[in-house]
Amino acid sequence: MKMRFSKFVVLASAVALLGACQGNKKVANGSNSFEILGKLQNAPENGSIYLFELGESQFIARDTSEIGKDGSFKFEGTVKEPTFYQVGLDRQKGFFLVVDNKKIEVVADANNIANPVKIEGSEDSKLFQELNTLVQESAKKEQALGERFNQAMAEGKTDEAENIREEYFELQKEKKAFLAKHPGSVVSVFGTLNLVDPNNDFAFADSMATLYTEKLPDSKYTAMLNERLKGLRSTAVGAVAPDITLPTPDGDMMSLSSLRGKYVLVDFWASWCGPCRQENPNVVRMYNKYKDKGFEIFGVSLDQSEDKWKKAIQADNLTWPHVSDLKGWQSSAAQLYGVNAIPQTILLDKEGKIIAKNLRGAALEEKLESLLQ
Repeated sequence: MKMRFSKFVVLASAVALLGACQGNKKVANGSNSFEILGKLQNAPENGSIYLFELGESQFIARDTSEIGKDGSFKFEGTVKEPTFYQVGLDRQKGFFLVVDNKKIEVVADANNIANPVKIEGSEDSKLFQELNTLVQESAKKEQALGERFNQAMAEGKTDEAENIREEYFELQKEKKAFLAKHPGSVVSVFGTLNLVDPNNDFAFADSMATLYTEKLPDSKYTAMLNERLKGLRSTAVGAVAPDITLPTPDGDMMSLSSLRGKYVLVDFWASWCGPCRQENPNVVRMYNKYKDKGFEIFGVSLDQSEDKWKKAIQADNLTWPHVSDLKGWQSSAAQLYGVNAIPQTILLDKEGKIIAKNLRGAALEEKLESLLQ
């Protein structure tokens, strides 16, 4: 759904892949090693099958096994902790496993290798298959919603677009319910890392991180999630917003704190962000409606081109204060607020405390109406 522009990479139709895993070393099977025993039906003659580790932005080849005449194959190795792998004929065709130092037995069909016929010895692997199926089914629904959303925005039907956005968030609840049901599994942690946007749903992500810290304190995935949330915890609802001081389009320095005494919408955007530009007419309308009632907007751009930034401000008639250090995703303000997708908004009260995050459209207007009536 093209509502927000994100800096994260999503691979194929599976879960987005984050987090470099530990390498494995081939050893004889034992209490401190794993053994994957497989049978591939309809296997290619004289073929090979590969073991790929799920890395930060790609599949990392770790091992190769010749496929026997009866379709059998075998991998051995060791891992420091449960780690995510794909077993496949290539990087595009394979199935996922969560590998611990145990024996796993797998049966799959080369004609439908993404969906194993049987997995024994790894409950986490079964769980990951369930999650992957849920993600793929959701992706089809999200694509349809995205098409409807973009059409509504193109036709200026902002109310309809907002209703579609709500349908999208309802769809996300299915995945969240799955994650919440399995807090003791690394699959849940991995899923939270890759399926939950903490900027939109900090409370859920933070509550799950608390559970993972209790149940899986030594997992690298737990550590990754806590690291991601660290910056956001300082910008949670109720906290005083960290100050931002950056150059304006005229080259002067301006601070967010200079706007104390007004309700302020901190708007993270960029000239190259399609969803941001589509949202701007609605933001302009609300600004003109409430600017004389104690409301202000503080635009923070993730642009890198000063010329494009200034031209977008003028073209979209954005008459409120703007700042940027022109560092794109490396913007000091974006780093401070943990921004990894735009558009993103943060609403502050007159004392500079955060009272709401990521309000847009009808939800933002309703909130402003209640505050400024």
